[in-house]
Amino acid sequence: MLLLLGSLVILTLVLGRSFQYFFQNFTLGIGLFPSGTAIYGMPIAAGAILVALIFDFHTAIIFSFIVSLLTGLWTGEPLYPVYAFVGSLVGAFSIMKCKRRTDILRSGVYVSIINVFTVIGILLFTDRLFDEYAPIALLYAATSGIVVSAVVSLVLPAIEYFFKVTTDITLLELLDLNQPIMKNLLIAAPGTYHHSVIVGNLVEAVAEDIGVNPLLARVSAYYHDIGKMKMPEYFVENQKGTVSRHDRITPHMSSMILMAHVKEGVEIAREYKLPEPIKDIIQQHHGTCLMTYFYQKARDSENGEPIEENYRYQGPKPQSRVAALVMLADAVEAASRVLQNTTPARIESLVDTIVNHIFLDGQLDECELTLKDISIIKKKFTYVLTGILHKRIEYPGFNFEEKKKEKIVPGEEVTLNNKNIRIEVPSQDEYPNKKPPEKGKGQPQKSDPSVKSAR
Repeated sequence: MLLLLGSLVILTLVLGRSFQYFFQNFTLGIGLFPSGTAIYGMPIAAGAILVALIFDFHTAIIFSFIVSLLTGLWTGEPLYPVYAFVGSLVGAFSIMKCKRRTDILRSGVYVSIINVFTVIGILLFTDRLFDEYAPIALLYAATSGIVVSAVVSLVLPAIEYFFKVTTDITLLELLDLNQPIMKNLLIAAPGTYHHSVIVGNLVEAVAEDIGVNPLLARVSAYYHDIGKMKMPEYFVENQKGTVSRHDRITPHMSSMILMAHVKEGVEIAREYKLPEPIKDIIQQHHGTCLMTYFYQKARDSENGEPIEENYRYQGPKPQSRVAALVMLADAVEAASRVLQNTTPARIESLVDTIVNHIFLDGQLDECELTLKDISIIKKKFTYVLTGILHKRIEYPGFNFEEKKKEKIVPGEEVTLNNKNIRIEVPSQDEYPNKKPPEKGKGQPQKSDPSVKSAR
């Protein structure tokens, strides 16, 4: 990151010098004087905006101060560092809540406005507001914001590609559920899709409280299980029938299929060119957890004790707090599906059990998650899951659990004991003259016990 920061300092100075040379020759070419006004068109604020997008606002303040002093060395204008620093500061501040790439243009507008006011102040201080210097200087100050927006829009994608950094703008684009990869997940594995959305809600609810980028956490949750698209029918959330495909294969084979979804997810992420942090979280979101169900199934079915390593994910363990947060949310959401009576107390107990199990298994040993963070995560997960798994009152007059009795239609085929049988029920039209027997007629008479005894 220091290399990137140093490169941004050099890039800002080179771009400023290049645009000064261009504007100065442009001014001379069209016959405008004086030519010294070209310094107010330099896009110095572009560097501060890039630093704010890639790093943070505090780093952008220090960057702006250093670059402003350096630019004052060649401009020959004593008050120019003030002009450059104020414009850079406003540009960095206005891009803090960036939600889309068009916000870069808005930031450029703010830079133009503040640059105009700063130039007016400088001209008043130097007593040049009403001479021929002022109009050209104000013109360059007003257009500088447009140049800043253009430079940032062109340079930012190149920096993301060459330095492998991920900005909030890229994450916001990936957050769109209309992305091709999310559409494919919805079609191929609808259960996994909805599971991922709920995991995203869980991690975003707690991310800011533990100092994690909520945008990165939510996007990572959306994409963490994309590897299940390859064989969706082997994962319970995508199974439509009551018979599981794992019933027909060995527990060891089942564990290999489950492990494969992590590797497949990383390959799909590479294919769609997802950012590196998301690829890392896909690979780490199960850590080296034990697949308890299949391990226990192997212990019950095999003669000897199965090798535990064969039933553990290959890892690595979560290396960041975001990866650990996605791991915890993934496990808690999956476990919540087995709760029958979803009371707040039972949900709290489930969250506490799952999080403690992962902690005691050593899965959080290699990340920076603290015990305080874990306590906050438990509370937030319980709160969000209680809202998701809420109860409803019963609708009067409806019994949704009772099955309707099927009507038997004459001539219809029904299945009985795996055989198709045609039901033939004679209708009254087929026997118009036949009446049902009256009571007591056509029925065998019961013998009188008193007569029998007399005989």
